[in-house]
Amino acid sequence: PHLGQGGHAYLQEWLWWAGLLCMGVGEAANFAAYAFAPATLVTPLGALSVLVSAVLSSTFLHEQLNVHGKIGCILSILGSTVMVIHAPQEEEVSSLESMAEKLKDPGFIVFAVCVLVSSLLLIFVAGPRYGQSNVLVYVLVCSAIGSLSVSCVKGLGIALKELFSGKPVLKEPLGWVLLVCLVICISIQINYLNKALDIFNTSVVTPIYYVLFTTAVMMCSAILFKEWQHMVLDNIIGTISGFLTIVSGIFLLHAFRDMPFTPDLLPLFLQQGRTDLHASWRSADRHQSCQHQPLLPSEDKGSHSTEEEEAESV
Repeated sequence: PHLGQGGHAYLQEWLWWAGLLCMGVGEAANFAAYAFAPATLVTPLGALSVLVSAVLSSTFLHEQLNVHGKIGCILSILGSTVMVIHAPQEEEVSSLESMAEKLKDPGFIVFAVCVLVSSLLLIFVAGPRYGQSNVLVYVLVCSAIGSLSVSCVKGLGIALKELFSGKPVLKEPLGWVLLVCLVICISIQINYLNKALDIFNTSVVTPIYYVLFTTAVMMCSAILFKEWQHMVLDNIIGTISGFLTIVSGIFLLHAFRDMPFTPDLLPLFLQQGRTDLHASWRSADRHQSCQHQPLLPSEDKGSHSTEEEEAESV
């Protein structure tokens, strides 16, 4: 049941647990992607999951996918293609030792401290006051903490690759620290994302969360892995353009999901042109009908005048 108060009633629903299990399988594949590709490329491509869910909902749940949704799907595919073509190249991080050096970078330390402080302020100060009325409060918490969880996933992916190659990774404390941090970050994300979804409409939460989360991950990856450092201007413009195209598609897909497309929604100048076009069609039809009108009435009129003349002569 939907309480609308940010509670935890969803934990009693088996359907929620089934959905969580399916999401876990998908995130496992996403986890593997982070180990082999830049986070700036993997995270925006998560928009394709929104696209697939919209198509499957339209097919199996008979939900209406209007014109705005179809245009949003096309824009998401185009934006993802552009981002793949102009994907950035991250600095090579092939071991946990290299990952440790990256985590000691002053720029990343400042970023992580800012994320933690802002998240604590949102949770304990802004949350009790504005959490029930402003969608940005809980979504910002999820997005900020999510950027750190992606960094943890990246490090654990490197640890797994070393483990499969036969290195004694289990003795390294950094791998366990990353695992604990990942569990904490994911727990916070799930909690506050479900609060936001319980209070506000999904069509509002999903596009805002996607934009903020992807932006935070791209910032974190740029600071931690220097993904944008060696990019030429063409690739930078292509990556940003692809991301903005995906954002536009996600916005169209969700913001107008329940809005039927009718001619009344067109701009006024288009409505005026549509009215003038229909008026011209109607006048043309009337003109054509007059041209093909039978001549019988005129003959009747002529015979009537002849009868009047004969009556007068008599």
